[in-house]
Amino acid sequence: MIGDGITAANIGRGYILRRLIRRVVRHSRQIGIKEHLIQIIAQSAISLDPVAFPHLKTQEEIIIQELEREVASFTITLGRGEKLLGEILAILPQQISGLEAFTLYDTYGFPLELTQEIAAECGIKVDLKGFEAEMEQQRIRSQAAHETIDLTMSGGIDKLATRILPTKFTGYRETEGTGTVEAVLGSGKNVQIILDCTPFYAESGGQVGDRGILTGDNLLVTIEDVQEERGIFFHKGVIEQGTLKVGDEVTGIVDMTFRRRTQAHHTATHLLQASLKKNIDNSICQAGSYVGFDRLRFDFNCPRALKPEELQKIEADVNTWSAEGHYALSKVTSLENAKKDGATYMVTEKYDDQVRVVDIEGISMELCGGTHVMSTAEIGAFKIISEIGISAGVRRIEAVAGPAMLDYLKPRDKVVKELSDRLKVQPEGIPARINTYLEELKASQKQLTALKQELALGKADQLLQQVESVGGWKIIVGELKNAEPEALKAAAVRLQQKLGESAVVLGSTPAPGKVSLVAAFSDKVNKEKKLQAGQFIGKIAKICGGGGGGRPNLAQAGGKEPSKLTEALATARKDFLTALR
Repeated sequence: MIGDGITAANIGRGYILRRLIRRVVRHSRQIGIKEHLIQIIAQSAISLDPVAFPHLKTQEEIIIQELEREVASFTITLGRGEKLLGEILAILPQQISGLEAFTLYDTYGFPLELTQEIAAECGIKVDLKGFEAEMEQQRIRSQAAHETIDLTMSGGIDKLATRILPTKFTGYRETEGTGTVEAVLGSGKNVQIILDCTPFYAESGGQVGDRGILTGDNLLVTIEDVQEERGIFFHKGVIEQGTLKVGDEVTGIVDMTFRRRTQAHHTATHLLQASLKKNIDNSICQAGSYVGFDRLRFDFNCPRALKPEELQKIEADVNTWSAEGHYALSKVTSLENAKKDGATYMVTEKYDDQVRVVDIEGISMELCGGTHVMSTAEIGAFKIISEIGISAGVRRIEAVAGPAMLDYLKPRDKVVKELSDRLKVQPEGIPARINTYLEELKASQKQLTALKQELALGKADQLLQQVESVGGWKIIVGELKNAEPEALKAAAVRLQQKLGESAVVLGSTPAPGKVSLVAAFSDKVNKEKKLQAGQFIGKIAKICGGGGGGRPNLAQAGGKEPSKLTEALATARKDFLTALR
């Protein structure tokens, strides 16, 4: 499939490939094979018949890289999700709730079908209707968060376009200008205003819309956002003073602090893409972006995560180019000429015959309709704050520049100073001091665990006085008050070994609202009396509102009703008396 150009994805043929790979990975882990199995299988398959499938040999490196990337990604997902799912299944619920399945899917990236498969192995179903309900709520939240056009205008834009000409944008040359009101939408003080011309940039190409004010005769409107549809600019704002009607002449004044910060991020995005092409791969292209006053986000095609040293080099390039003060020049030309000149453009984007080109001398040339700094020196300092994968073959870099970088660093600088004061070290010594404390804490916890286990073993020896004989077998059923699960297990094993052919069940309440149970059987009890420790302790644990299991001769279980522990242990003793006679 990979040789035919299919890559792992969440839809279509890519999803079938992803499920096949994940099934191989999970089942190989279950039988104890954790490393490179699927890659070895792929290499063997490619070498089997090079004559019939010659294209597989030529694409072997691509196939192996795709498998390695998907396996590495899924291994992380599997590790995180299996831990939470194991905790859920440990109490043997009647079913996994829709919310639990959705949390595994949404927070941990754990596929629903994998949750169903693992749950089915334990005889437990998944609430699919509840899962779909949670997914629907997520879709509603997502749609609401990404809506860019006021719903009151839905269906009315086509009608507006028949009587209102596209808005003339003057904001490349000026940030203050007059315009005539063409329409006022909405009621009360919250309105959307259409002007014949405006200095306000409307959200487009990833760049957010401008903010500012509109003024007139005894009029003040605060503009909070500007959106564009069918060439018409919708100025979303609040009337702070006066009234507004069609035909009024108003003056638009762009918030220059907001504009400067936004366009600094936009030009920095162009420098970022130039450095990615230079340092990573010249074929890298934009797959999406966000340019705001507080940060920038740049999505790009790349099959792997960037290395720390690569990110440092990219960051250094952008800062160097910014400090050098290169002019950012723009011109309008034909799309054909722009391509001939080598301008970068998005292959998936549709362009008019005439396009705007932003050229940063000797560094970057891109088709772009956004606003930019006149010189890269206006960008200021640049800092990458994260680099992550957002889908198969697509990476995302988030960064800040200029005043936004100071906003980003201030709270972190405060944390560093507080840690430096509390730990009584210089900032550069904080990691070493924290590592020292963590090692000391780890050692202390290890000592505490050992002491608890020794205490539990000491208490367990006292239970030898309660040993009973049933049909030639020795049994002990008892409680070790606050013993931790691991200490309780060690105590049960020790008692069983001391007694010889025997059966031991111990219980404890290690914390409020928690019950721990352990069953340890000798081999003969298991084989001759057909007693399975896992089944035995699982039945007892249900009395305490829990469940569990394990090996035939050693098993653990948990519960959440400490008040039922006495009853559970009494039931265990009664079952022993019946089974071992």
